[in-house]
Formats: sequence, structure tokens, C-alpha cells
Amino acid sequence: MELAYIPSPSRGVLYLGPIPLRGYAFCIIIGVFVAVWLGNKRWIARGGRAGTVADIAVWAVPFGLVGGRLYHVITDYELYFSEGRDWVDAFKIWEGGLGIWGAIALGAVGAWIGCRRRGIPLPAWADALAPGIALAQALGRWGNWFNQELYGRETDLPWALKITSDTDGRVPGLYHPTFLYESLWCIGVALLVIWADRKFKLGHGRAFALYVASYCAGRFWIEWMRVDDAHHILGMRLNQWTAIFVFVLAVVYLVLSAKMRPGREEIVEPGASDADAGSAAKDDGGSDSVTLEKADGATDDATADAKDEAEAEAKKG
Repeated sequence: MELAYIPSPSRGVLYLGPIPLRGYAFCIIIGVFVAVWLGNKRWIARGGRAGTVADIAVWAVPFGLVGGRLYHVITDYELYFSEGRDWVDAFKIWEGGLGIWGAIALGAVGAWIGCRRRGIPLPAWADALAPGIALAQALGRWGNWFNQELYGRETDLPWALKITSDTDGRVPGLYHPTFLYESLWCIGVALLVIWADRKFKLGHGRAFALYVASYCAGRFWIEWMRVDDAHHILGMRLNQWTAIFVFVLAVVYLVLSAKMRPGREEIVEPGASDADAGSAAKDDGGSDSVTLEKADGATDDATADAKDEAEAEAKKG
């Protein structure tokens, strides 16, 4: 008897007239906004200008979406290019299928272009955005819930996910909600990075490296539970090998960066402090002008009063 389970939505898309509103797309979009919002707050706290994070995200996000889709299509090419499949489906990103590894890799290229145009060090920008990216992933994973995909093995736990769809080889039943496990793990990663950054003053890309390493650790064990088709190498899923490789790179970067460039950047955005100082000086100058005008007015009034008193004395005399 099924006493408790997480229900799946009956459909992942609603229609506003002829316009489709897809749950997967909404989760991605909301995640991007949260990442930019938090990244902007952290960037300002580091001494940067408001709006800089969003300006660079204009480059990073499109590159990231393309990279995420490319990784998925390349590693699961049989879903689009094997017999009986339609290659056009490779472009239907709204149906799901974004590889975080490709999204981060190509998104970093877009961010590098944006940073170069603004004269900003990419590692500092990545540090500011790191926990926001983790939260964006936490929200984006709920898109898999809308699509009833990427779940784990069968289970009778009270938080099991109930799959009702039988399309694309799905078998209705109760399964581990790996989308939920990864979502919660990403929230924990975001909190870890924020805490470590405040305590240890991480700089020069180390907050971002910590995010990468901690995410990979969680992704490795979550991959063990998934039952969707995947390429295997030496008994492990491709994404597990990718997680191990990227984890090692992140840890090596953390260690070497701490030795070669300890501490945190003093200036993350050239000219930001000067602009703030100029703005403050302008505000002070405006206040001084008002004060001088009031003082001049008071002097004129005092002179007029003295003149009137002199004339009155002359008349009495």
C-alpha cells in the first residue's frame, strides 16, 4: 500500500493561447535570475559596481546554454542520430537535456569575453557568482521533475517519486527522486561556499573551485542511483568519470592557488571605487552649495536689517 510519495505533474507544459509555458524552461530562467541577483550582491560587497554581474552574464548565459546542450547531445548522440530518431530534436532544448559540465565550460568562455571587455579578472567574477550557480542548479533540477526524467532506482521510501508517464521507455512506478537529492545537495554547496568565503576570505577563483569540487562529490554518488541510459566505462557511468576528473582539477587549483596567490583581490573592478568616491563628492558638493546659498542669504538679510536701523536713528536725530 502506497502511504506516501512525491507525485509527478500530469504534464510539463501549459498553454497560454498558442504560447507554450514549459516548466523546465521556467526552472532554468528562475535559476539564472537567482544566480545573477546573488552574484550582484556579492560583487558589490567585494567592491564592484552594481550591474556588472548582469552585464557579463549576458555573455555567459547563452554560451552556457549552448555548451550544456552540446555536451548532452554529444554524450547521448544515439537519442538524436540513431535509426528511427529525428536529428531536429537535438535543437529542442525545452524538452530537457543540459549537461552541467558543458554549460560551465562554455559558459566560462562567454564570461571570459565579458570580463575582458570590462577589464575585470575572471576568477574574481567567478568567485562572486559561485554560490548563485549552485542555487541555479538546485532550481533547474526541478525541471526534470516536470519532465518526469532522471530519476533513480525503484524504492518504497515515503519520499519516493511516482512516475506516471510511459513514453520514451519509462516504466510507471516509484523511484528515488534523484532530482530532489541533487537539488538539496546544491543548496548545501551554496551555503558551504558562502560560509567558507566569509571565514577564509577566498579569492582568485578559490570560491568557485570549492563550488566545483563540492558539487562533483555529490554528483558522483547521485549518478550511482540513476537508471536512465548512459555510457559506461570500466563499470562506471561517463558522468561519474567526468565528476572525478573535474573534482581533481578543482582540488589541485585550490591548493596551488592558495600557495601562489594567497589572500583575496583588493580591487575586483578598476575604477569602481573612484566612481563611488566621485559620486559621494558630488553629493557633498551639492550640500555645500546649498549651505553657502543659505549663508549668503543670511548675510544679505543681516545687512538689510542694519541699514534699516541706521536710517531710523538718523530720522530720530
